[in-house]
Amino acid sequence: MLTLNDDPPSGARDVLPRYISDLIHAHRPAPVVVVLSAAATTAVISAVLHAHRMCSRLNVLISVATPSAAARRAFEAQAVPGGPRLVIHARSDIAVDAAYAAVA
Repeated sequence: MLTLNDDPPSGARDVLPRYISDLIHAHRPAPVVVVLSAAATTAVISAVLHAHRMCSRLNVLISVATPSAAARRAFEAQAVPGGPRLVIHARSDIAVDAAYAAVA
């Protein structure tokens, strides 16, 4: 599980997709759960969508949890079709439970 509480500083925005990628590769085939704060920015949403594309190629389940309805709509609209779908939740506890239930 990866938790992002704030928008990363401008210098770290380029590193965020790589950081998420490294975590996915280190822990695969375990499911990925990304928990975002209510203030999920475009840069964070973009990084998570990048991770979703990678997880689709690796056949790894990825879930995202955010209380932000706007962010959930952005993920639904921009998620890559085909392969494992991006599972979107409003609460992190449900996202974690659902991710691990799916692979149990």
